[in-house]
Amino acid sequence: MVANLVVTTSGEDSHASLPNNTHDQWIKDAGLRRLNLGIGLMFTSAAANGYDGSLMNGLLALPLFLKDIGEINSNVEGLIIAGVSLGGMPSFIPASYFADAFGRKKCVALGSAIMVCASIIQAATHGPWAFFGTRLMMGVGLGFAQTAAPPLTTEIAHPRQRGTVTAIFQCTWFCGAVLSAAITLATLYLSSSWSWRVPCLMQAFFPALQLLGLLVVPESPRWLVSKGRREEALEILARYHANGDQTDELVLFEYREICEAIEYENAVAEDSGWAAFFSTRGAVHRLLICILVGFMIQWAGNGIVSYYLAPILKSVGVTSSSQQAGINLALQAWNGLAALGGALATEKYGRRSLWMISTALMLVFFAAVTALSGVFAEMHIRAAGSASVAMLFLFFGSYAVAYTPLSIAYPVEILPFHLRAKGLSLCLTVVFGAGFFNQYVNPIAFDALAWRFYFVYVVCLAAFLVIIYFLFPETKGRTLEEIAVVFDGPTEQANSRPNDAYTLKSPNKIEVEHVA
Repeated sequence: MVANLVVTTSGEDSHASLPNNTHDQWIKDAGLRRLNLGIGLMFTSAAANGYDGSLMNGLLALPLFLKDIGEINSNVEGLIIAGVSLGGMPSFIPASYFADAFGRKKCVALGSAIMVCASIIQAATHGPWAFFGTRLMMGVGLGFAQTAAPPLTTEIAHPRQRGTVTAIFQCTWFCGAVLSAAITLATLYLSSSWSWRVPCLMQAFFPALQLLGLLVVPESPRWLVSKGRREEALEILARYHANGDQTDELVLFEYREICEAIEYENAVAEDSGWAAFFSTRGAVHRLLICILVGFMIQWAGNGIVSYYLAPILKSVGVTSSSQQAGINLALQAWNGLAALGGALATEKYGRRSLWMISTALMLVFFAAVTALSGVFAEMHIRAAGSASVAMLFLFFGSYAVAYTPLSIAYPVEILPFHLRAKGLSLCLTVVFGAGFFNQYVNPIAFDALAWRFYFVYVVCLAAFLVIIYFLFPETKGRTLEEIAVVFDGPTEQANSRPNDAYTLKSPNKIEVEHVA
């Protein structure tokens, strides 16, 4: 496994050179407008996750929430905050089987429906344990939606836009986070329990949008081909990638590539089960990356700040509820801009470069947060507390540049079709498992160690920098089907192609000419 395994030729070049019946500017093309509208609505599963990530920060700053929820110690607080992770963790693997068996769209629909129900019930709860139960339910719904939505958007995106679309998916996390922070700030001054019930009820907004999006978005052509429904797959590719032209050269190239790749994967994979992750060195490499990414995005130092911003701000002298809520809102907006910038940069600068730069900057800024927090705690220098807040903004901006857009995009694009849902589900299981432990342990450790607890994350970031250098290859400029060469080498890619005499029959029994 070589870290700088860089492919010198671009897989996207083959698509770029083919004639395609779409406008160069997607906003002026009817088929691409409809496709991207549906894709945008699928992004809302990430926004729903972001809403939850910011929600608890906002609720913990609301005096009436703390009063209505009742007296709770740090153990119960950690359990409530980690409830979504605890509910989602066991749901991802079953969701991957559901998505592979019944389709990406049905899996998204089930998860979104569960989240809508959980939001309504949560807004009517009383007491800490009922609130905890609805967060478990929310986690289950999020598990199903998050397992299927990223593969769906990646598999239906136009080849010219796939890299950017895949990277932007997780950036919408901050759309949810910003909305949540804004709503909790707006309801701060309500004098009834609606000050916290309204933000809870609004959790239904993004899953409801996703349900509407399912009326627009098509099913994955790759999933349809895997189920033998090739005619439907070709029709979808033609409708959304060439405005209905089934003789379009780009569409025929995509169709042939998808069919050949899935036929080969089915031939070499043992029932496309978990054993396939251990069938080749490249498959093991992919498995290791999925696990590492899942752990890294929760243990980079972001977890303690994302869910415990209020007590952290109190520890550096920011005690006003309105100030805490305002800082939370500004932080989420800043993070969203940084994440969008990182997503747009992935195709230009590459995935591996962003991983390295982001991690190095986080290490510097989190070390500064640790030092400044220590100075404030030990010497009570208020300027040090204010400076630590500024360092938190710089730290999170650095995190958002790569860890937000690539946390989903990188695992999704490195996995072949027959392992994509399972690999992503495993990655997300690790995310939620690491998140649950992180969120549950953080308040206990923070109470006991205060700023000294930050040293754990400084060590983690240093380790992540080494891991990325040695294990994360560059994948930019490749199609989903051609990324195999990055992990398995040119020989494996050649083996995945039938010989030149092979001709693929389209659903209409017309021979599709081989496109070199």
